[in-house]
Amino acid sequence: MAAPETSACGAGPALLFPSSSSSSSSARVEAVVVFTICDSFVRRPDQAERVIGTLLGSVLPDGTVHVRNAYVVPHSESADQVALDIEYHHNMYASHQKVNPKEVLVGWFSTGFGVSGGSTLIHEFYSREVQSPIHLTVDTGFTMGEASIKAYVSSNLSLGDRHLAAQFQEIPLDLKMLDAEKVGFEMLKSTMVEKLPNDLEGMESSMQKLYALIDEIYKYVDDIVEARVAPDNKIGRFIADTVSSMPKLSPASFDRLFNDKIQDNLALVYLSSITRTQIAVAEKLNTAAQVL
Repeated sequence: MAAPETSACGAGPALLFPSSSSSSSSARVEAVVVFTICDSFVRRPDQAERVIGTLLGSVLPDGTVHVRNAYVVPHSESADQVALDIEYHHNMYASHQKVNPKEVLVGWFSTGFGVSGGSTLIHEFYSREVQSPIHLTVDTGFTMGEASIKAYVSSNLSLGDRHLAAQFQEIPLDLKMLDAEKVGFEMLKSTMVEKLPNDLEGMESSMQKLYALIDEIYKYVDDIVEARVAPDNKIGRFIADTVSSMPKLSPASFDRLFNDKIQDNLALVYLSSITRTQIAVAEKLNTAAQVL
């Protein structure tokens, strides 16, 4: 694995100011961008507290920044340092430009509530990549009870030749959604998931749902037999077709087939765990080598 080009330095102060009605800047964000950010947060590495990435889009004639796409940029950060995989960012941006040259770099995003000292460093990097980038934050931790989405612009506060801090000012944000996307976004706001379930957890959840459905069918059939519920021929035919479609296996054959499948899943989980560990160690060694 090639050593990534990194940007690492100490974190500087960041000042957060409320939005101002006199500000001429605003942002318009497509729903797919929010879904991409939330999906990347759920799939983040185990050690990462947040994810960051690049925003793509265009600047409209009235100065509104229209964000239409996004991709994650690998990074690592501590209390006073931030390291970005700049080579990965440049490769991804070049690939996007080949597909859609009209989508240019307009800013960057991060998960979490508000801005921090580390955000100042990352914003400085994107300020060298594009003029006046915006910073989009998505509160995937539901700090205020919902997944709030905010956009900021930054300017430097200086005293003479001395740089004091970065001033982040919130700007108006318009989230564009179709009716179907609004339904998905409302479900997303009401559901908080820290990590995606692995294969075994997903199988366990599926089996629990299957047991619950089978119990409902048992209760329905018992109610029909006891004449507590009027029979429905359509439902009866559907249940009969479902039962007849099941392969006829003896209990011993089913146990053997199920156990073989479990062993295969456990082997895949073990190999993927080894792979993730090797990649994590390689990334830490590469980052340490770049810093030194």
